[in-house]
Formats: sequence, C-alpha cells, structure tokens
Amino acid sequence: MALLKRINEKAKSYLSSGFGSNTSNYGGRFVNKNGTANVEKRGMHIWMRTSWFHTLIDMDAWKFLLIILSFYISINFVFAFIYFSIGIENLHGIDSSGSEWVQFGQTYFFSAQTFTTVGYGHISPSGFMASAVSTLEALIGLLSFAIATGLFFGRFSKPVAFLKFSHNALIAPYGDSTALMIRLTPFKNTNLTDAEAKITLGMSVEENGKMSNKFYSLDLEMEKINALTLSWTLVHPINESSPLYQFTKDDFETLNGEILVYIKTFDDMFSNIVAIRTSYTFEEVVYGAKFNPMYSRNDTNTITILHLDKLNDFELVQL
Repeated sequence: MALLKRINEKAKSYLSSGFGSNTSNYGGRFVNKNGTANVEKRGMHIWMRTSWFHTLIDMDAWKFLLIILSFYISINFVFAFIYFSIGIENLHGIDSSGSEWVQFGQTYFFSAQTFTTVGYGHISPSGFMASAVSTLEALIGLLSFAIATGLFFGRFSKPVAFLKFSHNALIAPYGDSTALMIRLTPFKNTNLTDAEAKITLGMSVEENGKMSNKFYSLDLEMEKINALTLSWTLVHPINESSPLYQFTKDDFETLNGEILVYIKTFDDMFSNIVAIRTSYTFEEVVYGAKFNPMYSRNDTNTITILHLDKLNDFELVQL
C-alpha cells in the first residue's frame, strides 16, 4: 500500500478488520477478486495445513472430475499389477494364450469389476493371495465410492451465494456531491431475502513517522434490503465524514487503496444464510461514471426483464 499523506480526519478507523496493520509485512491486495484471502500459508507440511475436504468441495468441477477419474484409473492399475505379480494362473478365466500386455489388460478389467463390485463372473480369483487381494480391493472400492458420493453431494448441496459484482466500482454523481457505487445482482433462479452489505476501505497511512494499514467502514445509503431480486447498487455518499472526502481523480490513479465488499443474504432454497465478498483496488475504480440501467419491462408491460449482460455497463460523466 502506498503512502497517503492526507486523509479526512473526521473518518474514524477501526482495528477489527481481520487484516494486519504492519505494512512492511503485508504484500499485495487484502482480498482477491474472487473473494478469497490473498494469503499463502507456510511453515507447516502441506498435509497439515490443507483441508482436503474444503479443497475438493471448492475446486472447479472439471478438476474434481479429473481427480476422480485419475484415482479410479490409477488404483485399478495398482491392483492389476498386484494380480499380475501373483500370477495369472490364480485368476480363472484369463486367456493365457495372448501376449503379456493382453493378459495384463484382462487383469486390469478384472480389477475394475472387483473395485466397482460388478463382478461379471467371467474371471474369478483362486488361491489365498488372489482372493485376499480381491477382498481388500472390494472393500477399498466400497469406501472410495462412498467418499466420492459424499463429495458429489457436498458439492451439489453446498450453499452458494449466486451473486455477481460489477467489474468496476464507480465514483458517480449523487445529489449535489458524489458517491462510491458498486453494483451486484443475482444471476440464477434463486430467492434471496434480508440482504446485508458492508464496505471497508483499506489504506496505508503515515502515523508518527511509521507506515501502518488503516481500515475505515464506509457508510452506505442502504445497508439492508428486504429482497434481492433485481440489481442492487451499493452507494457510499462521499460527504464530510467519508474517508474519501476531497479525493481527486489523481488520488485514485496514484494511490494504492482497496475497497472490500461483504454481502450476506438468506437463500430460502438452501434455507441458510449465504455470503460472498470481493474487493476493488483503486485501479479498478472509474472516476466520473454512472451505471446504466440493467432491467426493463417487456413489450406487454407484464414482466420485468433483468439484463444480466448489462451488469458492467456504465457511461462516463462529468463530475
């Protein structure tokens, strides 16, 4: 965070932001654009500092499916190798007249049938070792599919705030003055009620000859709304009590500040409170602009149409 030599003295900072105050120990933005904390944890083994349940629940769908498929293919290769090492003569039904690759392929498919407990019966184990391995594999298969099913259900049923934020925050006209404006909207067929918003400004200021991070709560025109069905523009009036008071366009272009946005609302389908957050650096603030309307009525004046593709539409204006 860059030096800020002047800031509105009427704005009161607070210490309960959850972020460090020592600027020399803090790097980059506080919160990533997707809402995750911009923190990398070290000093402990990755197996200790990583919650694999959270990782598998939160990762992209294609990565999750790729991990499931890779695990399924790999573990069957392991058991196929074990069966092949024991000896294919302990597996009744394998065609021993083919090459070793063909025989290994047959043991692989037998492993897949055992792992999934399908058991077509074309190949069966004989002898203690082969029977013991197939018994262990069947158990591991049952447990693996139980875990995979739980993860699938967890991903499918996890409460998610289906909200999108505008790419930019705007400094827009507001009455006789200006205001900081950020727009958001629900983008799926959800029913959201009791929505609440909080905005925090994080900056680095010089205090007693030392640099420290300061956080300021930005008052909103409306902090709560009963229903979030259309777009919601968060408005922070820039008045004499605002830490952004008398900030110029050059200030936003030269200083390194960050605006943290927190939203929580009740989703009646999940029957739970869902939350989401994001942040805007001063580079993502457009000075002198206003959002264009993103909803209209249909031709027969019977339905309100929410144009999701207009979430980021704005026009430049003179302040």
